[in-house]
Amino acid sequence: MTVTGIEQITKTRFRIYIDERPSFVLYRGELTRYHIEVGEEIAQKDFLEIRDEIIPRRAKLRAMHLLNDMDRTEEELREKLRRDGYSGETVDAALQYVKSFGYVNDEKYAQKFIESRRRKKSRREIRALLLRKGISSQTVEDMLEKYYGEDDPKRAIEDLLRKKHFDPSAADAKEREKICGYLARKGFRYEEIRQVILFYDRNT
Repeated sequence: MTVTGIEQITKTRFRIYIDERPSFVLYRGELTRYHIEVGEEIAQKDFLEIRDEIIPRRAKLRAMHLLNDMDRTEEELREKLRRDGYSGETVDAALQYVKSFGYVNDEKYAQKFIESRRRKKSRREIRALLLRKGISSQTVEDMLEKYYGEDDPKRAIEDLLRKKHFDPSAADAKEREKICGYLARKGFRYEEIRQVILFYDRNT
C-alpha cells in the first residue's frame, strides 16, 4: 500500500490517500509517528492500527463531543461526522456506539422538539422542521399524533396573538390581513386562523 496523496484540511488535519483512494484523516503528529509521506509505503500493521483502532475510537469521541455540545438527530450527527472525513463504515460504528447508551434517540428528540414549540408553531411547520432534520416520516407522524389534539392549533394561534399583543376586535382590515398572512406563513390553515380571529378572547 502506497501513500499517493496528503491533502491538508486544516492547519493540523490531513486527508490521507492510499493507492489513490481517500482512506482516513490524521493529525500532523501522526504523519510523523507513522512515517506518512507521499510515494512511501505504509506498513500493514500501521494501516490496520490506524483504520481499526485510532479512527473508530476518534469517531466515537467526536460523536460524544458533538452531542455534549447540543442535541442532534441521528441524521444530523451522521452528516456532521461525514463532513469531518470519517468513512461510512466508521460513522455507522460511532452512531451505534452512542445509540447503545441512548445518547441519540430520534423519538425523544422529536418529543422534546414538539413539546417546546407546539404552542408557538403549527403542526405543519413542526412536521417540516423535523423532516428536514432527517427524522423518519413515520416517527414524526407518530409523535405529532401523540402531542397534537384538536384544540392545539387554536391554542397556538391564540398564544401567538397574545405574544404580539394583537386584539382582532380592535384591529382594522389591513392589520387583520397582515396577522393572517403571518399565521399562514407559520403553517396554520385558513379555517383555523379564521375561527380564532372571529371568536378570539384576549382574556382566554
